[in-house]
Amino acid sequence: MTDDSQRNFRSVYYEKVGFRGVEEKKSLEILLKDDRLGILPPHHESHAQVMMYRKGQYSDVLHALKVVRFVSDATPQVEVYLRMYQLESGKLPRSPSFPLKPEDEVFLAIAKAMEEMVEDSVDCYWITRCFVNQLNNKYRDSLPQLPKAFEQYLSLEDSRLLSHLKMCSAVSRLPYDLWFQRCFAGCLPESSLQRVWDKVVSGSCKILVFVAVEILLTFKLKVMALNNSEKITKFLENIPQDSSDAIVSKAIDLWHKHCGTPVHSA
Repeated sequence: MTDDSQRNFRSVYYEKVGFRGVEEKKSLEILLKDDRLGILPPHHESHAQVMMYRKGQYSDVLHALKVVRFVSDATPQVEVYLRMYQLESGKLPRSPSFPLKPEDEVFLAIAKAMEEMVEDSVDCYWITRCFVNQLNNKYRDSLPQLPKAFEQYLSLEDSRLLSHLKMCSAVSRLPYDLWFQRCFAGCLPESSLQRVWDKVVSGSCKILVFVAVEILLTFKLKVMALNNSEKITKFLENIPQDSSDAIVSKAIDLWHKHCGTPVHSA
């Protein structure tokens, strides 16, 4: 059995026997036990020492940012994470007053969602950092293709709904950045988001497509009642939260339906 299969075995097994709502391992557990993202080595006996190094590096970078007055004790924590990431990646702007770039907004959204999942600030920073790096590196070529895949699978599931979106000129204006660049951070609540990010971390960004498709199918009547792209987009950016768990479960069903039982289908 491959490493990828071992990591996803429990999730795949429960889903095959019909238990769609079983809570999967939290993102923190997956990331800390998985050497593929470069957070910790595979040997657990080394974790304490590595975490000591990580905490030291975190403190050093934070101190440097305070010295150059990019952050202070009053700076929101997610912004601190962003400045640390910028400094470590060589992208720190000349002044903290410079406007944020789109990729900075993505980082902040993911960091804010991660903050709800992970209590320790050092862990939160390192996990956010590596999650964003995975999106920017491993999925760099895949993410721009997801809107096209979304249209393809929505057509297979409900061509009439897709026709309505086209008639309203809404297809090109759907919240793709929220769905695919931010991986639904700020759209789904933490409990549902963890299940989606579990699949992303395990190697599949395509799950994002099926979550988006299922959102449209779940709120079909509401979307069909809206007759312009602005209203449709505004609604989809602020979907009711009480349906999110069911949406994710059905999205996983769709994923299996169209892709078999993928271990890490990208």
